[in-house]
Amino acid sequence: MGKLLVLDEQTVHDLLTMPACIVAMEEALSALARGEVHQPLRNLIRGEGAQGILGMMPSYRGGANAAYGLKEVCVFPGNPARGLDTHLGAVLLHSGETGELLAVMNASAITAIRTAAVSAVATKLLARDDAHTLAIIGAGVQAKSHLDAIPQVRDIREVRVFSRTRSKAEDVGRASARPLEAGRAEARPTFVVVDSVEEAVRGADIIVTATSSREPIVKREWIAPGTHINAVGSSIAAARELDAATVAASSLFVDRRESTVNESGDYLMALREGAISAAEHIRAELGEILIGVARGRTSHDEITLFKSLGLAIEDLASAQLLYDAAREKNRGTWVEF
Repeated sequence: MGKLLVLDEQTVHDLLTMPACIVAMEEALSALARGEVHQPLRNLIRGEGAQGILGMMPSYRGGANAAYGLKEVCVFPGNPARGLDTHLGAVLLHSGETGELLAVMNASAITAIRTAAVSAVATKLLARDDAHTLAIIGAGVQAKSHLDAIPQVRDIREVRVFSRTRSKAEDVGRASARPLEAGRAEARPTFVVVDSVEEAVRGADIIVTATSSREPIVKREWIAPGTHINAVGSSIAAARELDAATVAASSLFVDRRESTVNESGDYLMALREGAISAAEHIRAELGEILIGVARGRTSHDEITLFKSLGLAIEDLASAQLLYDAAREKNRGTWVEF
């Protein structure tokens, strides 16, 4: 058996660049739409009295570079108060030919980058070409990642950020002041910390919700015609960020139908309240648009909504990209196992 690759958080951030990850996510979602991926629903374990949950996300990708992947990650909503990410765990990469364990990688960093990369794919497919104003609700890890990702696919000229803790929103602004990556627009967008969700989203062209809220924080009357929304923060059936009227008024696109109808509180609560009717409200999966079997935005004034839940194939594709990059650049720690 060959050596095992171990990648820590910083090395993942060094190797998994946002432009490369966006391309990898397009390829992974296309493979899913073509039926080349086997991926059961995630399994969540919550111990009695536990402060968080353990999620298990396995997947298999066939083809010339076949592989198995497993993300095991604990989600602890109270972690930011401790200075920790809410998502902590590992992504395991196995050879699809022999089953050998090839790599153990930091799941927090992979999740942060690939989640925002998928939102960038959705924005590329669904937002208006003339979308210039970005509103970000929340100021955690995903806020910073999305501030990196969205300008990769649209010419963002103004960014508005709202957080219940103003200093955290200001931290996001400081993160945006780091040197621009190759491929990003030369001119930096104007960065504004605002005092309410309503102030952030009114008139915004693109909205990212990346919060831990269990109740709606965005109302339909605040959303302008033609807006694109990436709803990222809620990934369980008992939590949502958008009110039912927003979901009903939007053309809904998802990463995976099966995940949405089982796991998305934004979708399920709108359904229970009678605002939408069953799975017919889901227009398409992103992969279906990518392979040309479904359409995205159909008009300038259409409100488009991407409900992000996060898929195991996204973690597997990221791990494969990282493994190849680590070998090419001789990075990471290689150990006998």
